[in-house]
Amino acid sequence: MTADPLLSIVVTIVDGGGQLRAFLNAVRASQNPPRLELIVPYDASIADTGAMAADFPEARFIDMGPVATGRPITTEAGKHELYDRRRATGLAAATGDIIGILEDRGRPRPDWARKIVDSHARTGKNVIGGAVDCMEPVSLLNWAFYVSDFGRYGRPFDTGPVEWVTDVNVSYSRKALEMTRHLWKERYNEPVVNWFLLEQGEQLILSNEIVVEHTRPPTTLGVLLPERFHWGRLFGWIRAMHFTPRQRLIYTLMGPLIPPRLWLRHLMTQFRKGKGGRYLLALPYVMILTTAWTAGEVWGYITRKP
Repeated sequence: MTADPLLSIVVTIVDGGGQLRAFLNAVRASQNPPRLELIVPYDASIADTGAMAADFPEARFIDMGPVATGRPITTEAGKHELYDRRRATGLAAATGDIIGILEDRGRPRPDWARKIVDSHARTGKNVIGGAVDCMEPVSLLNWAFYVSDFGRYGRPFDTGPVEWVTDVNVSYSRKALEMTRHLWKERYNEPVVNWFLLEQGEQLILSNEIVVEHTRPPTTLGVLLPERFHWGRLFGWIRAMHFTPRQRLIYTLMGPLIPPRLWLRHLMTQFRKGKGGRYLLALPYVMILTTAWTAGEVWGYITRKP
């Protein structure tokens, strides 16, 4: 790596519009940044995104055109596939020594880019993820979603090796990106890439200094339940690819035990972070959301389809 590395930032458009604009303004406000390459892949389903390029000449907007998906893009499964393919397009276009992945719902702190580069230089590690804090104020339902999806990445926690980092705040060295190119060439799936790297002896580092603030707009259970199911099904499909038939059967039969374990795990995590009282208030929502996720995960085990 050069003394002055180039940091490529791939932004995954999830909400677009005002959310994307706020994200790009947050990157623009970076303090003491390294050399930056900002990549914004978008497809025909959000074609109007290209009009934003004039306001952000420092960013590279990539028009992917129409993108075929296995399921309709009106479904949560189809939307997720678009997100994955946008990430893959951005990764393929990145030329940086370090490649960071963020999404437009996550506002990077002003020192995010500098902390990424410094952390890679200091540790020499090839995969470094960061914290995901919840931007307040949010409704109890939105916070329950945050806890269910990102609770383990909320501060406080100690920096160190972990088994999981999240694709809404992660960075890879050029070496790690090239090692996994065959896995993300068409569609980037966080578990597939990171599990492979773990199998190769790499460490995943989670840093409490590299922070984004999650800013999902207000939502409803009607939106979240199908999302949780379909995203859980994708995870189940990915895990099933790594299972023997016996393992798949065992995990399928153990499905009813997964939600209570998740409720307890989230409880312990949030109590350690000093948010136990709020978690108990949000528990009914957490129970509903994790049950929907588990139903999808188990269905992914059974069908072996995303």
